[in-house]
Amino acid sequence: MWVLSDPDMKGTIPAFLFMGASRPFKGPGETTVPESIQQWLSRVQADESPFRLHVVVTEGARERFELSVMFEDRRLQMEAPVGMEDLFGKKAYASVRYAILQSVTRLRGFIPGLDGYLRLNGTKPLVLDIGSLPDFLIRMVPAMQLMDVRVLLPRSLQALHRPSLSIRIRTKRDDPGFFGIREMFDFDWRVAIGDEMLDEKVFLRIVGQADGLIRLKSGYMYATQADLEQLRRRLRKPVRPSAAELLTMALSEQYGESRVELTAGVRSVLKTLAECPDTDLPKGLQATVRPYQQRGFAWMWRNLTIGFGSLLADDMGLGKTLQVIAILQKLKEEGMLKKEKALVVAPTGLLTNWQSECLKFAPSLDILVYHGTRRALPTRNPPDLLITSYGVLRSDVEKLRKRKWRVMVIDEAQHIKNTGAAQTRAVKSVDAAHYIAMSGTPVENRLTELWSLMDYGNRGLLGSVEQFSERYGRPIQQFGDPAAAERLKKVCAPFLLRRMKTDKTIINDLPDKVEVDCFARLTPSQAALYRKTLDSALLAIKGISGGGPRELFTRQGLVLQMILALKQICNHPTQFLKNGKKNPSLSGKTELLFDRIESVLAAGEKVLVFTQFTEMADLLSGFIRERFGKEPLYYHGGLALKPRKEMVARFQEDPSASMLILSLRAGGTGLNLTAASHVIHYDLWWNPAVEAQATDRAFRIGQRKDVTVHRFITKDTFEERINDMIGQKRALAEMTVGTGEQWIARMSNAEIEDIFRLR
Repeated sequence: MWVLSDPDMKGTIPAFLFMGASRPFKGPGETTVPESIQQWLSRVQADESPFRLHVVVTEGARERFELSVMFEDRRLQMEAPVGMEDLFGKKAYASVRYAILQSVTRLRGFIPGLDGYLRLNGTKPLVLDIGSLPDFLIRMVPAMQLMDVRVLLPRSLQALHRPSLSIRIRTKRDDPGFFGIREMFDFDWRVAIGDEMLDEKVFLRIVGQADGLIRLKSGYMYATQADLEQLRRRLRKPVRPSAAELLTMALSEQYGESRVELTAGVRSVLKTLAECPDTDLPKGLQATVRPYQQRGFAWMWRNLTIGFGSLLADDMGLGKTLQVIAILQKLKEEGMLKKEKALVVAPTGLLTNWQSECLKFAPSLDILVYHGTRRALPTRNPPDLLITSYGVLRSDVEKLRKRKWRVMVIDEAQHIKNTGAAQTRAVKSVDAAHYIAMSGTPVENRLTELWSLMDYGNRGLLGSVEQFSERYGRPIQQFGDPAAAERLKKVCAPFLLRRMKTDKTIINDLPDKVEVDCFARLTPSQAALYRKTLDSALLAIKGISGGGPRELFTRQGLVLQMILALKQICNHPTQFLKNGKKNPSLSGKTELLFDRIESVLAAGEKVLVFTQFTEMADLLSGFIRERFGKEPLYYHGGLALKPRKEMVARFQEDPSASMLILSLRAGGTGLNLTAASHVIHYDLWWNPAVEAQATDRAFRIGQRKDVTVHRFITKDTFEERINDMIGQKRALAEMTVGTGEQWIARMSNAEIEDIFRLR
């Protein structure tokens, strides 16, 4: 290879051939390089003559192979190829003999002994011994095919097998049944040669000390002595997969580069895992259960009885809570909560909801809400079900770990999405016989979140977080690898159930959801403030020099500060300036909000208004009160449990309570607000999963009207351009969009300036 003093490879010959690189060859000793490249390439250029060459290899006795060269006239498509003996011996080919021989001589470097074959006028075929075949088949045949030479090989050489390590997974018992992940499968390491699977003794007997081309029943195997020695070493000290890894291999039928073979017993187990037998609902459940909810209950019960955890990832509003309550009631009726009890962990705002839903649907369950400053764990006659919050669990984890739990349920399981967080570690440290996770958004930002949720219910199934990132995370998120995504689906399928409201085969009595992008204009004062703030921020960002970790961290912080500032300016200048000027006409978005609310109130309907900023929610509350003469409800994180419950009940039941403002973090999950038929996102989080969570407070079971979602975007600003970017890759947004605005901060200076400049 020529390397022309270019460290980034742009001056290498492969760069010219495959990467579109170019440069003049004017330096000392370089003037002959282009001609040398052309001569070298001419050896493998397709022949443009009307005659096409055929290289025919036939198998003789005693592992001997014979090679002949033939030609065909492309213009005579129905004529059979002609051999060299006829080319030299028949007058009919005298006029084309020289042209054909010119083409044949181009094969000298690919066929050893070709000159001797031609000196004998092709009367005797070339003999290829078994020692020369590997080089011919591996290196020469592909090169000749590039030259448009047709190479015909005997069946025995058409598939040249390479030995590789294979693992056979089998059940430990003749009747596999279901007996838990730790006892289900066993394995043997074997050697795969084509379709044949050989154990170590048979393989070593076949190959002996030989290497190179080795004759087998189905053809030939090629392996060097180094290849064989590596296989022997791996067979002598084989990897011993864990029980969880064996299940993963069986589900994905892949283990690194090793082939996976499944016995009939294993396939029977996997088939049963893919099925979901009917299970009678508990008699004490007082609810009308939809067919898909019955299937979800049966699926969780199947997993529970065979020793697996479940991730119930139904879309928001499909009744995950009811399905889990049915499981808890079933456990009680089966006598499985007599000694070991059930634990439910949920966000603080949902504790009351869990309590009321249990009382409504399973009144025979003895429950206790473990929360508040005076909380106490009963030492005698503990309740069937203890309901607590993530915060309390983290504080009281030592107490809760001492109890034996039959089942542990976590609601809004994305609270353990951060693998290294103290809260995640606390949740996973509580031991239970069975685990259930509930989440409408199993992936919000990155695939490691899915790993954390799956790891909670089935430890080790997806390996360590590093192994998961290597096998699935990076291939899917960075390269959109469909094969990796398909493998991940296969492994998760028995233990993850996801149904969508928009799937009419799941639920056909929900109304439609209509999303509308609503564009607001900056007022003149907003635009001036936007430009001034942007110019100042860009100057600071461009002033960061160097690419070290400290400089990158500082730059990222400046970009995020700029995003926050510009977002606040687009919302309302007062939010950014903190100057106390509470004039709604200073913001184009606020004027747009008034317009939308007027239409909603005129139609006698109700509306939810989401913002991610509590200070903006405070401003909007005052603006709406002043404009419409009525106080909107305001749901935020500072409310205690009782006022939250009362506010939700009033919005759902009181016709005069038509407007509810919610901070995104406090009101984005868990609430049932089906009285609203309109949802307004005053500012966008640029994460479709988070946005959908908030929208689904209204678009869920119990909703009778079509739901209109109004997404507020400031025209000609960065809000519009980033919204377009997310829309273009929405199919992969759940996997590829980074946390919040972090992904924007990693853009180049030029990209940032292009996105944020006013149009």
